[in-house]
Amino acid sequence: MDDKSREPLRAVEIMSNTMDVQRVAVVGTGVIGASWTAYFLAKGLDVNATDPSPGAEGRLRDAVAQHWPTLERFGLAEGASVERLRFHDSLEDAVSVADFVQENGPERMDFKIDLFRRMDAAAPPETILASSSSGLAISGVQSGCAHPQRVVLGHPFNPPHLIPLVEVIGGEQTSAEVIERTMAFYAAIGKRPIHVKREVKGHIANRLQAALWREAFHLVNEGVASVADIDTAIAHGPGLRWAVMGPFMNLHLSGGAGGIEHVLAHLGGPIEDWWKDLGAPSMTAELKQKVAEGVAEELGARRTSDLEAARDTLLLNLIRAKADTGRLD
Repeated sequence: MDDKSREPLRAVEIMSNTMDVQRVAVVGTGVIGASWTAYFLAKGLDVNATDPSPGAEGRLRDAVAQHWPTLERFGLAEGASVERLRFHDSLEDAVSVADFVQENGPERMDFKIDLFRRMDAAAPPETILASSSSGLAISGVQSGCAHPQRVVLGHPFNPPHLIPLVEVIGGEQTSAEVIERTMAFYAAIGKRPIHVKREVKGHIANRLQAALWREAFHLVNEGVASVADIDTAIAHGPGLRWAVMGPFMNLHLSGGAGGIEHVLAHLGGPIEDWWKDLGAPSMTAELKQKVAEGVAEELGARRTSDLEAARDTLLLNLIRAKADTGRLD
């Protein structure tokens, strides 16, 4: 590598036009990486994909083909085509001509530090390196890079080809310009990025999910409800409202004309009482088995693949309906 490639990234490079992103490198093509690949292709981008696992290319192309009909129903961008996918055996080859990199490797800090060090050495200096990590701190991930300021977390919500949310988080050495450009890129391709302003375990959405899972496991453990009843309680109760608006806006609407102030004045105390009574279960072997048996009973004769297809259809219809109705959140 020449000395010039080791120079700090210039602001003018970082703030280059977001629409200059024409080729994305997808590093790691498992479930998340394959979903990202299909989405980027549907947005009319070229994709360089790489994954060292045996048979990875075949599995990736099969996954893209499986996702493509759903993405066609969403509406493809001009020029979108599965033919714009190129698979590379070499990580360095995949990122060397990429305008943006979306990494989806194993959730191990030592692995990611080395992976990002290699990508940083091979990618053009202006290329942003984004990780899909669901829990690792990006400050650690960028620690081995010569250009740590261009390393950022871009955590999607599964499946990325359907769910708009992306959590964008900078590490200790990430530049503000890179965060701004990353947010702009995701927004330009139809995502709903949010800027997580401080690194915390699990970011935002997974922490909120974990809070609900904690109480769900507790209620099963205590024999308060079955797995199926808890799923019903959410899917046919508050989950319907949460799919339309977030928790604070839902609270605001529940207060009528008085809004959130009325709710907190009258229910603030009871809510705090409920908090104090929430459980703190341990993930024991007995609890794991109890939940697994409950899921199997709820699933019955239905196939997981059929549930996934039904879920994707409902998600597609919901996302379309929200877009047609206008912003409610």
